[in-house]
Amino acid sequence: MIELTFKDDVAYVVLNAPDKLNALDEAAVIELDAAYASAEDAGVRALVLRGEGRAFCAGRDISAVDPRTDDVQGYLGGHVTKLLHRMSAFGAPTFAAAHGACLGVGLGLLIATDVVYVADNAKIGSPFANLGATLDSGGHALFVERLGAHRTLDLIYSGRLMSGAEAVGAGLFSQVFPASEVTDATVQAAERAATGATQAFLASKKLVAALRDERLGLWDSMTAETAAQAALCDTEDYREGFAAFQQKRRPTFTGHS
Repeated sequence: MIELTFKDDVAYVVLNAPDKLNALDEAAVIELDAAYASAEDAGVRALVLRGEGRAFCAGRDISAVDPRTDDVQGYLGGHVTKLLHRMSAFGAPTFAAAHGACLGVGLGLLIATDVVYVADNAKIGSPFANLGATLDSGGHALFVERLGAHRTLDLIYSGRLMSGAEAVGAGLFSQVFPASEVTDATVQAAERAATGATQAFLASKKLVAALRDERLGLWDSMTAETAAQAALCDTEDYREGFAAFQQKRRPTFTGHS
């Protein structure tokens, strides 16, 4: 159900099981992990993730799961966590186009992506109380950080789903677009990034991850920024960027270190 294609330094990953709203069983999670590994091995300079059909990803495929023998630790703690770590650390800017249901593991895929553009018809939240289950794949951390404890628990207790516009307005994701435009907008953003200063983007990506995960303060963050800038001085793109500015022309970046 996972499709991987390449065009002009951009990898395109498509969840293609529209009949089940791109819900992911264990085999699909492993396949998606392998697609990201292949894309990184190919040395792409940007990646686009999207879902085919009416939804981005409705979460875990539980159609064949027996709750009495369900290996939650194996599925979530093993395969999904491994995938989300790989996605978050991907060696190029990543973009996702999210529409329809973006729930559970589907929400986790978005959390692990650098830039998420959502359709106005997106559905984001935690409807899992009806299953006797809880939010997973990083959803608690995202919601508490952006919404606060009270709004997070209100969403969880009520099962109410946010629209794409509401999610963007709350600071969960980047921009909202009409459903008919969200994929094109995402692809265009990825294509622009693929011609940019890749090493500088990756430096910022690492800094943002450190601010999120290590809670760096202002002065520690400034020290890390200075070190990153000094390291970029040795890259081809840094020299090209300065040369282009001084020569009053557009830079041509290669993305090389």
